[in-house]
Amino acid sequence: MSAPTALVTGASRGIGKAIAVALAAAGYDVAVSARTVHPGEVRDYADTVHASNLRALPGSLDETSALIEARGRRALPIAMDLTDLASVGAGTQRLMDSWGGVDAVVHNGRYLGPGLMDVFMEVPFDGVRKMVDAHLLAPMVITRALLPGMLERGRGHVITITSGAAYNVPGGPAGKGGWGLAYAAGKAAGHAMALILRAEYGARGIRAINVEPGNVATERKLITLRETGRAAPGGSPPEVVGAAVAWLLADPEGLQYDAPAVDAQGLAKERNLYDF
Repeated sequence: MSAPTALVTGASRGIGKAIAVALAAAGYDVAVSARTVHPGEVRDYADTVHASNLRALPGSLDETSALIEARGRRALPIAMDLTDLASVGAGTQRLMDSWGGVDAVVHNGRYLGPGLMDVFMEVPFDGVRKMVDAHLLAPMVITRALLPGMLERGRGHVITITSGAAYNVPGGPAGKGGWGLAYAAGKAAGHAMALILRAEYGARGIRAINVEPGNVATERKLITLRETGRAAPGGSPPEVVGAAVAWLLADPEGLQYDAPAVDAQGLAKERNLYDF
């Protein structure tokens, strides 16, 4: 039998990279998408209108693809900007042309930019648009292209990496225990998509789950904390989330696990999926 296939967005680093590598280790061929294709590409990672943060972060699709292939699986790197729906459409078409679709899609990619940590009166309207593009409209474009094939086969998995910002009350203003409205709106929209998919297509074999990653010590977060002199985040490594998603998509017991939302770190501890 041919290997199962998956698409993981935002897979150049952090949670997406960890998920892609974990799926490869579990036997999946993995298509990976992100803006950063090659090492050293510079982006602006500022999360507020008050700063610019031009830098090259660790990680790229080249590197993630190499890790997938080192585990004996096929990798398909796809350049994709989730705030540019034409880019999303072209990247998804490349996936369809190359593999004809996938068995699972993991919507992990996100927009990092002004609005993420800006208070209400300073949130840029363009930042809100980009957040909704990245967290709802881009996943809609991708899922609408992949869903017909899943329905034809009678099975398919749609995982959305959600956030507590989608449904929790912030502990304070943005940057002081809370987050910006643009980020909350984007994440809430993406969270809702998985619930709608469950309601409309669950009876036809489509499994849609929101996965809450919790506090994760990604490369970007660790660099930011080090440069600002703040304390270490105390978060789990991205591999914890990777282990949880791989269990949901590859373990025989995990494939039977179905819920509207899953706490990745809680699941990993409960099932001993990672050596904490």
